Amino acid sequence: MAIQRPKGTQDLLPGTIEQWQYLEETIRNVCRDFGYEEIRTPMFEATELFQRGVGQTTDIVKKEMYTFLDKGDRSMTLRPEGTASVCRAYVENKLYGQPLPVKLYYVGPMFRYERPQSGRFRQFHQFGVEVLGADQPLVDAEVINLVWNLYQRLGLVGLEVHLNSVGCPKCRATHREQLQKFLATRKAELCNDCQERFERNPLRILDCKNPHCQAVTGGAPTTLDTLCPDCSTHFEKVLSLLAGAGVAYRVNPRLVRGLDYYTKTAFEVMVEEIGAQSAICGGGRYDGLVEEIEGPATPGIGFAMGLERVLAALQVQGKFNKKQPKQFAMLIALGDKAQNRGFSLMSALRARGIPISMDLLGRSLKAQLKAANREGAEFALILGEEELERGVFLLRDLTSGDQVEIPLDKAIEVVSMKHQRGV
Repeated sequence: MAIQRPKGTQDLLPGTIEQWQYLEETIRNVCRDFGYEEIRTPMFEATELFQRGVGQTTDIVKKEMYTFLDKGDRSMTLRPEGTASVCRAYVENKLYGQPLPVKLYYVGPMFRYERPQSGRFRQFHQFGVEVLGADQPLVDAEVINLVWNLYQRLGLVGLEVHLNSVGCPKCRATHREQLQKFLATRKAELCNDCQERFERNPLRILDCKNPHCQAVTGGAPTTLDTLCPDCSTHFEKVLSLLAGAGVAYRVNPRLVRGLDYYTKTAFEVMVEEIGAQSAICGGGRYDGLVEEIEGPATPGIGFAMGLERVLAALQVQGKFNKKQPKQFAMLIALGDKAQNRGFSLMSALRARGIPISMDLLGRSLKAQLKAANREGAEFALILGEEELERGVFLLRDLTSGDQVEIPLDKAIEVVSMKHQRGV
């Protein structure tokens, strides 16, 4: 059998990659408008970073990480998410010495060993934002508003932000006690994972996707029932700011997210059209994470979205133009001398940012014109030995079929002008 790509990965080919480029370009434009700067971290880190940062009780750490020993017998892990890596970079590079808050974003591949399914891969791609050094509700609202603004620019509809507050360590302790008391007589009915979580992190039981566990925990006390005054005030202010910005949201008391580091605000963005896994973005506040990895006390908030899932939503909603981007022109040169002159002309036009290609297979005029139409070219620049001798070339409009003769020494000027008009 021929060697195939690993299970849970994908080849992004021409014809599809243009959609990725459009999405990534829109992301970068939105981040620039909101004043966020890009950061790029390694694709593998010390395993301890994710054990301490993401949490020992999470499914990511327990079941999904790609971990290996390097040649120095050190345990390394392909990054399963971006927040821990960004916080490590923040501490290691002393970004806390800069004016606060530090507003960062990243786009890149992540790796988790899980069962591949629609929109979910073992190598997948995330866009994420992290704001470090500010604890005001205004920051939470801005981060969520950035997500909302991005989806508006992409044209996605039918979206709703689900919001909850998971509280601070003070009120989380109260909730933990009440939740364990509620579940004490029901523990045996929970799945094996949730039985393990009962002592270590009972809040995660509310995040279990097992339908039976969801039924067992129906009526359980929520974090909203036990918020301290500070956390309650913080949450109400976030809701007020989002309402004023026109963000469609719903308070969901069972939303706790799957990572141990969240505090206060937690949120997801939901869309219906892409199946059972309808969340296309998730995030929240993590005020203790930087300290957990031995950095200074630093409040933080962020989110991550899987690009594959966003692209799936865009495709389902018909937001992509089916036509491929147009190639502006095709240079058709017939004969060795014409090829030499044509290649020189094409190079000069490309240097001016004009998209133009040239036949590389030595095909006939008829075949090259067909290729130009296939590529969606607007014009053909035709240069044969006869035209070369007369110092001209033929400029054919491939939409109308009109053709004019242009002096070769005017080629760059004429083609550049037509391209500027098109742009």
